[in-house]
Amino acid sequence: MVPSGPAPAATPSGPTRRATRKITLGPIEVGGDAPVSVQTMTVTPTHEADLTLQAIAAAQAAGADAVRVAVPRKEDAEALTRIAEHARIPVIADIHFQWKYAVMAIEAGCAGVRINPGNIKKHDKVALLGRLANEAGVAIRIGVNGGSLEDEILAEFGGPTPEAMVESALREVRLLEDVDFHNTKISVKHSDPWTMIQTYRLLSERCDYPLHLGVTEAGPLKSGSIKSAVGIGALLAEGIGDTIRVSLSADPVEEVKAGIAILESLHLRERGLDVVSCPSCGRAQVDVWTLAENVQKGLEGKIDVPLRVAVMGCVVNGPGEAREADLGVAAGNGKGEIIQKGERIATVREEDIVEAMIHYATEMAEEIRAERGSGVPTVVR
Repeated sequence: MVPSGPAPAATPSGPTRRATRKITLGPIEVGGDAPVSVQTMTVTPTHEADLTLQAIAAAQAAGADAVRVAVPRKEDAEALTRIAEHARIPVIADIHFQWKYAVMAIEAGCAGVRINPGNIKKHDKVALLGRLANEAGVAIRIGVNGGSLEDEILAEFGGPTPEAMVESALREVRLLEDVDFHNTKISVKHSDPWTMIQTYRLLSERCDYPLHLGVTEAGPLKSGSIKSAVGIGALLAEGIGDTIRVSLSADPVEEVKAGIAILESLHLRERGLDVVSCPSCGRAQVDVWTLAENVQKGLEGKIDVPLRVAVMGCVVNGPGEAREADLGVAAGNGKGEIIQKGERIATVREEDIVEAMIHYATEMAEEIRAERGSGVPTVVR
């Protein structure tokens, strides 16, 4: 359980990952040198299997690597067989209180189950789940949450401190290790990003299991994304974390988008579309906010290769920033200079900028795909 061995090699431009053991979650690997995966959670009633499968498909289309479903009722557990059979990404059953539903999830073919030490407390039942999961090749996430710690842990540590959450997780780890179960990942989530960061740092010093990162109950789309970027991003930058979920009061697709954006920002996942734009100021000669937003919206879903697009609104930084991007526009005085790979290729009227940028960006993406398909090295700044 104690970390050992050299850390995996750093990516060319990303952080060096902490050394963790590698586990399996259905067909994907988590930990070790496996890429950091992105998860989300459906908000549908799980017993409505078709509706839940539609939500899983939407999450997958957005880029999710795995998805968790809530199992608060027996009818939800009974629907897991159909869901696990037809979902095209690993399904994780989220279990609280009812250990029998975890048994049903394992038997249904779910790739993983999440159990909370704060409400599944019987040691013999945890051991049983470990034995059954071992036989089925199912992963178990020990999901500790600052809001649902065991009473004895709270009494011992005086509250949901980082030390308390780590102790809760490691006690559960030992129960599983006692039955020779090691296909484990761990989360120690808190709604406060700073507490969450401290807790994961401490946990990473005390075990080598892969860690699932998240700021629990982060909040609505905007504020929740910021909290999650701070908490998750800080840890990933230190090499801590093997799988993530951005928990938002929003569509699960937005969680996936935010998670991927965090990974891309740290060079832990290859960037697709990357729109950069100036924040605007008194020098701006165009409505940069609207222009950048319209370019972003016009290209979403069309670009699946690394492409940096710059939208700039004045002559100070505009031309230089546009030249540094794969494709850029320096707008002002009722027109826009379109710059591709550092060379000016067109001047268009202001009202035609968005259409022109979409045209050239789509054209460049097609060329990159063709080069990749032919085996010719693709160079994108």
